[in-house]
Amino acid sequence: MSGLNHPPSKSVSTANQSIQPQSYHVNSLGHACIGDMDLTELARTYGTPLYVLDAETFRSMAQTYTSALTEHYPESSLVLYAAKAQMNMGICKLAESEGLGLDVVSGGELYTAIQAGFPLENVFFNGNNKSIDEIELALHHEIGRITVDNPDELALVHKVAQKKGVKAQVLLRVSPGIECHTHDYIKTGQLDSKFGFNLSDLGPVMERITGEYKETIELKGLHAHIGSQIFEVRPFDDLIETLLNIYYNIRENYNGLTLTDINLGGGLGVAYTSNDDPMNVEKTIAHIAERLVAYANNLKYPLPRLMMEPGRSMIANAGVTLYTLGSSKSVPGIRKYVAVDGGMGDNIRPALYQADYSAIVANKANRPFDETVTIAGKYCESGDILIKNLELPAVEPGDFLLVFGTGAYNYSMASNYNRVPRPAVVLIEESEAHLLVRRENYEHVAALDVIPSYLLNPEPKADPAVQ
Repeated sequence: MSGLNHPPSKSVSTANQSIQPQSYHVNSLGHACIGDMDLTELARTYGTPLYVLDAETFRSMAQTYTSALTEHYPESSLVLYAAKAQMNMGICKLAESEGLGLDVVSGGELYTAIQAGFPLENVFFNGNNKSIDEIELALHHEIGRITVDNPDELALVHKVAQKKGVKAQVLLRVSPGIECHTHDYIKTGQLDSKFGFNLSDLGPVMERITGEYKETIELKGLHAHIGSQIFEVRPFDDLIETLLNIYYNIRENYNGLTLTDINLGGGLGVAYTSNDDPMNVEKTIAHIAERLVAYANNLKYPLPRLMMEPGRSMIANAGVTLYTLGSSKSVPGIRKYVAVDGGMGDNIRPALYQADYSAIVANKANRPFDETVTIAGKYCESGDILIKNLELPAVEPGDFLLVFGTGAYNYSMASNYNRVPRPAVVLIEESEAHLLVRRENYEHVAALDVIPSYLLNPEPKADPAVQ
């Protein structure tokens, strides 16, 4: 992992291609800022580690997706923000204000959307092993679509819908056998995947949907998600052809059944370091839309409503994390470690995916580099390393490290490993900082613990020497 900070300036048209948030700049004090907020002062006010989101970047990406679909796709469309990237009630309201739908993958995410008052007709429920309680929650609140992942789940949705006397609006997620060049853990479209129906399963599934399930299941379309951090458009071309061929065959073989929705997933990449070269979102969406129109016309198939579900590309580069630098250790001839007050508990991705990040010292943002260091976390794991070989100015305890590109999957995957409380989340918009999630404390960490009564007043053990 190499930390490449201060990326070279280049002309960009979409925020996923820039490492920094759109409103990032350095002020006259040499401090990093988002909007009018000095991040050094923000760290002192809210404490560290601290997740910070730039509303301007999120809104820019939302508008890029929606406007590109509106301009290039002649039928209706819906952009679904993939909530697993980062979700709380404030982000739900931010997404709603931009006219986005939500892609949720758990009862907890769905409950958050419900509590936020999000328009539930624009909520799509993905996931590969939904519980009865989750399906009941979704059907009770009449969400937009349930994306069914496998035959067992289809049977479960049928059972719950039959019990409630409703007809579930569903998409079928398929595993299309399309691979993209990304990390193995974030590939999802290949044949050997835990997600989605195998294409060979669709015949028996369609027989059930048009037969014994016809009173409880209304099939609206197909869904496929081929992976994350995708830097090439070709897999989407292959996906469109694969799905539309299935749509055509369903119409031909099942009494003219015409599917009205198509969900092509998300996965467009972002820039974490200057080595990354992600696709321009506007141009990519235009290409996808035009390809879908052309192939549908070739098959003489009516255009379905087109859905995309970006998560990382919507929010990753809107987010940064602030840490306080602490102790250091030099290993002669090898490296210098500098520790921060967070680590794998608030950013598991370097340990899990070998993810790379870029960083600077927020209170020394325009100073020249003096040393190359490795940023270590505070967790009791040798693998708790955030960034290797990061060039920084001379640092000292109390400086603030600013890590870019942490809006996606950092807060979502945060844990209480080592019983460390999770950080707060702050949104910056209109020159103000707005708290989205309060910082946990030790009371929160221990709040659900229960000591069995027999351990509170244990019986004294007999002394073997006395017997």
